[in-house]
Amino acid sequence: MEYCSIFHNFAQRIMFLTTLYKQIRQYRTASLLTPLFTALEVVTDVLIPYVTASLIDKGLNAGDIQQVYRYGAVMLGLALLSLTFGILAGRFSAYASTGFAANLRSAMYRNIQSFAFSNIDKFSTSGLVTRMTTDVNSLQNAYQLILRITVRAPFRLLLSIVMCLVIDARLSLIFVVALVVLSISLYHIISRVARLFQQVYVKYDDLNRSVQENIAAIRVVKAFVREEHENKKFTQAAEALYRLYVKAESLMALNHPVMNLVMYGCIIALSWFGAHYIVNGSLTTGELTSLFTYIMSILMSLMMLSMIFVMLTQSAASAKRVAEVIDEQPDIVNPPHPVMQVKDGSIEMRNVRFDYDALQSTKQHKRSALFNINFSIHAGETIGIIGGTGSGKSTLVSLISRLYDPTQGEVLVAGHNVREYDLTALRAAVSVVLQQNILFSGTILDNLRWGDPHATLDECRHACQLACADEFIEQMADGYNSHIEQGGTNVSGGQKQRLCIARALLKRPKILVLDDSTSACDTATDAHIRHALSTQLPAMTKLIIAQRILSVKDCDRIMVLDNGCITGFDTHENLLRTNSLYQEINAIQSENQGDFDAQHPTVSPSEKQKGGRS
Repeated sequence: MEYCSIFHNFAQRIMFLTTLYKQIRQYRTASLLTPLFTALEVVTDVLIPYVTASLIDKGLNAGDIQQVYRYGAVMLGLALLSLTFGILAGRFSAYASTGFAANLRSAMYRNIQSFAFSNIDKFSTSGLVTRMTTDVNSLQNAYQLILRITVRAPFRLLLSIVMCLVIDARLSLIFVVALVVLSISLYHIISRVARLFQQVYVKYDDLNRSVQENIAAIRVVKAFVREEHENKKFTQAAEALYRLYVKAESLMALNHPVMNLVMYGCIIALSWFGAHYIVNGSLTTGELTSLFTYIMSILMSLMMLSMIFVMLTQSAASAKRVAEVIDEQPDIVNPPHPVMQVKDGSIEMRNVRFDYDALQSTKQHKRSALFNINFSIHAGETIGIIGGTGSGKSTLVSLISRLYDPTQGEVLVAGHNVREYDLTALRAAVSVVLQQNILFSGTILDNLRWGDPHATLDECRHACQLACADEFIEQMADGYNSHIEQGGTNVSGGQKQRLCIARALLKRPKILVLDDSTSACDTATDAHIRHALSTQLPAMTKLIIAQRILSVKDCDRIMVLDNGCITGFDTHENLLRTNSLYQEINAIQSENQGDFDAQHPTVSPSEKQKGGRS
């Protein structure tokens, strides 16, 4: 069992690396040139101390100025070559690593755009933001490190050891002992730090979630005077991240004293034995000077290797998180030979059941969001849908445009199962206006043309007239060129809803879904919009989800939903005679003008009188 787990983890890592490798693409040449120039830089660097030894022994100590010039010129040439190779390696590594990061972000973003709602449910919004920013930045740094330092450090270490052996094999034993001591120490430090960094990105998700929720709901926060509560929540997330980082960095800081201990120990040992060898005549001053340079080079290479291991371990968690998003397969995809045109707006559901699998507990069975749904709607009909919160209204209309697929049963549009359609063609034929629709920063025209990028100004005006949005647009200083802030914060809720309805109409859909999308409008405006839609767009199928019976009573038929089931589907008059739930809703709203969820307390006449006097 243990071997199976090890094999599974290894296979997963190979898969993640394969996914990331594919994103290098056009930067492969730069990725190959970087280690090549890095290796050449190391070779020239390592040769300089060796030439320095000859300059000291054959030039300075021998009093030969010509040798000083000769070896000095060689050193200058090697230094210039090293500088050139270093610049080229740095340039290519920056080009490759930033391009790699750009490809990762693009691949993630493209795949997220293809996600079904069920895929998005697997990743929190804050988690996706962290993956596209912090995780990708970590991988960019790690890739640049791999291209340069992972070549530079071991290659320099190897060449420095070779040069030490060439100069004096006896003194090289000092480096062997130092390597063993340093390697054992760094291994224990790195292994502990790696586990801590794996927890850091989870804390980053919590921090981003706190920031995102606070900014998105800042008006609610201020309205309820909850700034202090939000500050505490953010502080807790920030402190948790802070504690992990302090702990990890504190352990990493041990690298330096350990390195200094080994380095000074090597210098003392080298000075002691080297002085004896010089006195004995078996070692020259220049060779000892070179050995001091090489020992520093060896120890610094080891230090760089330790940092590489920490960085790679830290980025391994990021690699997994990024690869998960890129490799995530959309739950809803086009069929092999899709139907490319939706002929009309007829809708039918046959024995449909739907479960939010991502929200279902594995230990406790929960009821389906929709169960045993059967109905048929003709093209051009206006259908009202009413029911309490959580009755499945929004879920039901989400199945029509394949935002979700039913767990069981069939959803048909224009006689074809929605699974047979091209997704773009199907969703182009269905416009959905939500209660909390989003407007984007830009002009009113920019937002309207989300429905049709090529819509003329007259077409936009006509759509706004149908949605009763033209009246307030014309009153604005710049009219249709008036600027909308991000999220539509500079227009009222009712104005935002009317703009969203106009935007949806510009798609010229076969099916229009108004999901409680006039809740912020007054009753007169609501009625005017419904009248305009019924008279001006008779061929369009209209589904109107509402809490108020007044908003749906004039529909051709009304569907009553309760706990995910259809309890009635008929005209307003017939439902008043035959459907007890609809009768109750009507009675409540007729008495106190409440919504479906309003409580209907039973009170005595005396209590009513008390309430009237209070």
